[in-house]
Amino acid sequence: MEHVTEGSWESLPMRLHPRVLGALRELGFPYMTPVQSATIPLFMKNKDVAAEAVTGSGKTLAFVIPVLEILLRREEKLKKNQVGALIITPTRELAIQIDEVLAHFTKHFPQFGQTLWIGGRNPGEDVARFKEQGGNIIVATPGRLEDMFRRKAEGLDLASCVRSLDVLVLDEADRLLDMGFEASINTILEFLPKQRRTGLFSATQTQEVESLVRAGLRNPVRISVKEKGVAASSTQKTPSRLENYYMVCKADEKFNQLVHFLRNHKQEKHLVFFRGQSTCACVEYYGKALEALVKGVQIMCIHGKMKHKRDKIFMGFRRLQRGILVCTDVMARGIDIPEVNWVLQYDPPSSASAFVHRCGRTARIGHGGSALVFLLPMEESYVSFLEINQKCPLQEMKLQKNTGDLLPKLKSMALADRAVFEKGMKAFVSYVQAYAKHECNLIFRIKDLDFASLARGFALLRMPKMPELRGRQFPDFVPADVNTDTIPFKDKVREKQRQKLLEQQRKEKRENEGRRKFIKNKAWSKQKAKKEKKKKMNEKRKREEGSDIEDEDMEELLNDTRLLKKFKKGKITEEEFEKGLFSSGKRTVPRADMEIPDSEEDC
Repeated sequence: MEHVTEGSWESLPMRLHPRVLGALRELGFPYMTPVQSATIPLFMKNKDVAAEAVTGSGKTLAFVIPVLEILLRREEKLKKNQVGALIITPTRELAIQIDEVLAHFTKHFPQFGQTLWIGGRNPGEDVARFKEQGGNIIVATPGRLEDMFRRKAEGLDLASCVRSLDVLVLDEADRLLDMGFEASINTILEFLPKQRRTGLFSATQTQEVESLVRAGLRNPVRISVKEKGVAASSTQKTPSRLENYYMVCKADEKFNQLVHFLRNHKQEKHLVFFRGQSTCACVEYYGKALEALVKGVQIMCIHGKMKHKRDKIFMGFRRLQRGILVCTDVMARGIDIPEVNWVLQYDPPSSASAFVHRCGRTARIGHGGSALVFLLPMEESYVSFLEINQKCPLQEMKLQKNTGDLLPKLKSMALADRAVFEKGMKAFVSYVQAYAKHECNLIFRIKDLDFASLARGFALLRMPKMPELRGRQFPDFVPADVNTDTIPFKDKVREKQRQKLLEQQRKEKRENEGRRKFIKNKAWSKQKAKKEKKKKMNEKRKREEGSDIEDEDMEELLNDTRLLKKFKKGKITEEEFEKGLFSSGKRTVPRADMEIPDSEEDC
């Protein structure tokens, strides 16, 4: 491990509590990182801080230690239900991780209770636990915390409990806003006392984060910690010990390349990312495929739509020495998984900043690590874009040889189990939809996407019906010679339910045969209104298409219309109205289509 340090903990201007130093020794952190040495003294001196540092630089300890030291220095000791510190973070995985780090310290300080509030758990149980055990330090996700403020009817007056608040920490602040938590954060801030210390920590500073700094912090000290050496001069956003690669391959070669790579690196720990939060189907589909094709290694899947299983999977993977975690961007931010050797990005994420955060799951706090992104030939310019936009240089990795074609095996899996077939179709649809929403749409152009090659890469048996494919022909894609309606579920219970539903549909079809289908008529008035609207739209379109009005005439027409409106509202007299019609000097008589009202009744 290469130490990137700024001196020992004892070198801080204010002395840390002996038991805090003891906990740091237990954790194996004898030295501070740059972000810790820059942030801790300021945070402990009644300063609000807004800290920006590359991912994996040790930001968690940069706020956990000041939180404890500030609470230890309180003149009045906190009671059981008085909240002294609040740590808000965007995902439950990150909240669990922070709670674990905090627990290493609070076990030496039994006077402090800590509690964790995250989604996926019973809120009623959280309320009962807090009322019974209290919690001086709360680690929470925004949605659950906002919900807890509304639980007064259940006997939890959280608004009163936070009156004693000394410290607020917003971790991964840019992600909090990206995930749509801005309204929740604003609601929470309204409940908190103004006299507090606030720390805002982020790997990237965005315009939204800047707005949050202005709203939630008082005269903050801004801290920006860059990598040393080359990284400092180029403001590189990824750790300098990270080796970043890209591989260019066709859509129907990508899966074979991924499997070959994983088979050759079985003794290592991998995160495999698929595009965006909306592509949970890709995780489930390819996770199932990898389980069948990469033997001798444990493979886990995690995505945002999982509820109760997410925590168990996350904790299980953290304990593994080697393995593969197939995931969406729910695992891209702030998560610290020990000894991740490779971050593999099967697709580039929907934003360039997310690319940096994905890579940051390896090469953390002095360790080495590698990342590889698979790109289609039409996407190769993304490499230059990342180097300019994110200061993130990548080096090319050549295509692996003798990979073998595994797509027929994937097709066989789909033919044998309807669950696999349906997941593959959903994965393809969600991939295309996510591709269309990419923020860098000059590079990721959906109209340039080779759908036939992509469908082969997903090992589809047929093309799905979706708006993006309507009216297109795919001569390079050969659908499987099989009626996909006959593919059964391997799960007998699901297949029995499907057959029951099909039988019901057939029965309804037989009963309706020979019957005249009556279509419920719409109200005549509505039909007439619809026809009138259509007629007006057609007339308007014809006028626009056949219009020969010159710019001067158009200007006069607009002027006359404005005058008529003013006259109708009584803002000008009839004399002023008539005078206005001839004021340009170009018209000697009123326009043929301009009717001058004779009286107020005509208006």
